[in-house]
This record gives sequence, C-alpha cells and structure tokens, in this order.
Amino acid sequence: MYFRKIFNIIFRIILGFIAFVALYLLAAFVLSIISVNKEPSPSPANISIYILTNGDHTDVVLPVKNKTFDWSKEIKFQNTISKDTTANYVAFGWGDKGFYLNTPTWSQLKFSVAFKAAFALSTAAIHATFYKTIEENAACKKILLNELEYSRLVTYVQKNFKTDSSGNIINIKTNANYNNEDAFYEAKGRYNLFCTCNTWANNALKACGQKACLWTPFDKGIFYQYRDK
Repeated sequence: MYFRKIFNIIFRIILGFIAFVALYLLAAFVLSIISVNKEPSPSPANISIYILTNGDHTDVVLPVKNKTFDWSKEIKFQNTISKDTTANYVAFGWGDKGFYLNTPTWSQLKFSVAFKAAFALSTAAIHATFYKTIEENAACKKILLNELEYSRLVTYVQKNFKTDSSGNIINIKTNANYNNEDAFYEAKGRYNLFCTCNTWANNALKACGQKACLWTPFDKGIFYQYRDK
C-alpha cells in the first residue's frame, strides 16, 4: 500500500508536468500567430532597424549613431575585445545572465543554469554586439521606423539597463565574449519561461508600434509575423 501511494504521487507529478509542457507549447503556438498590428504612422519611416536570429534567440539591431541617438556614448567600443570604432550597427539581446556567461554552446548547458533561468532564479544581462554591415535574409528582417517610433525603441532598450549611482550602464567584466565585437551589461528583470529573450525582443517591437506577436517565448513567432518581408 505504501509503495502504491508513492507510485501514484510520482505518476501525478509526471502527468502534471507533461500537461504543463503541453499547455505551454500550445499557448506559445496560438499566441505567437496572433498579431499585434503595426500602429498607423503619419510621418515617413526612414530609419532602418533589424530583427536578427541565431535560430533560437532574437536580437534587435539599431544604428550605432543617428541624429536621434548615439549609442556609442553608452555602449563603449572599448568594452569589446577588438575596440573597433567603425561599426555601423549595434544588436541588443536581453537574457539570463547565467546562461549568457556560462553557456558558450548548447552542449555545455548545465541543469543548474537551465533551472535557474526557467524559474527566474538568476539575474539578467543585455548582450550588445557591433556590426559593420547587416545583410537581410531569412534570419534578418529590416523594419523601417520614423523618428518618433525610433525614439520609443531607444527608450525601451535604455530602460532595461541597470545603472550605477551616476546613471551609467554597468559593463560586466568577463571573458565569456561570443566574438571580438561584443560585450555584456547588467540588466533589469529576470528571465523565466514566460519572459524569455524572444519575449523581450517582441516587446521591443510593441514598444515602437510595430507588428508583433500577442506573446511569444520563441524566435519563430516573431519571424512568423515578418515571413512576407
């Protein structure tokens, strides 16, 4: 009788986990294909931004500098390994700090890192990567914004950085760089199953009045909305 009770408890836990995963994936699928429409814009859109995926994670790519904002004053070139100042674009991605800094490849993902990320037990970071050129393809879609929309996007990204007592964003000193052109910064919020790196990028599109998913934890949802571009 004792072992039967233990078995029933374990069975219910497993069944509940399977049900949760199934509902999560169903919600992700359904809410990803429901569109939040682009806001009407009376002024011409002439600022190019991009959404860029590596197959799992979406970055939002902005001009390093234009008349609206100069990112190089906050995202310092000298924080990268190359210290190259000739980049024209900077890509921003938000995510779990432990995952960013401790998981160079998926094959090196530790259970402890994944568990903390899934259940908001770690802090967040913003990964900033400089690019000289951006090429449009299936993994990189261009979106045109007007100045007001772009200002709203800048504000969204800025508000996600943690700052020190002087108001400066905080560079994370690490050797876990992905390449010679990137750096990490302390960020607000906590990554979890319902607020992922792709949810952050999707919310960035909403913040500047662009087409987006109602909600998505995956990059596939975002790029589904831009499949015709």
